[in-house]
Order: sequence, then C-alpha cells, then structure tokens
Amino acid sequence: MPLYEYELCDGNCAACGGKFTLKRPLSAPELSACPACRKPIRKIISEFSTPQHTKPLSISDAKKAGFTVLKRVSKGEYERQ
Repeated sequence: MPLYEYELCDGNCAACGGKFTLKRPLSAPELSACPACRKPIRKIISEFSTPQHTKPLSISDAKKAGFTVLKRVSKGEYERQ
C-alpha cells in the first residue's frame, strides 16, 4: 500500500499538526478533509524511496551467507574456491 502525505489547506490543528501521512490502498477514494479535525486538506507530492547502493559482496561475505563460490578455470569448467 502506498503512503500519501497530506497538509491542511489553511490553519493548524492540534490533533494532526497540520501535516500527516496515511497508508491507503489505491482503490480508496481521495480524502478531502482531515480525519481528526475535519478541515480541508490537499495531497502533497512527496519524495519516493529508491534502493541505496551498497558495496558488492565479497567472496568471504558470500561464503558466510552459505553460498558456494566457484571460480572459472577454463571454458565450461569451474572449481570451488
């Protein structure tokens, strides 16, 4: 389910703080009022999450994780490392 960020069109609210985030299904109708204070709201276009680059796994990391590491000896031949 995607996260949607909303803010009040004007004013502040002690319950929602003027900004809030909701997890809603795509099929849900669009909100027009704050669920806490019933003031008019608008949807904010927010940042999206992207995968972070991590360092590539080393041979020792792969072995610790339980993978079998093979080294190519010649065409079609491999041996364990």
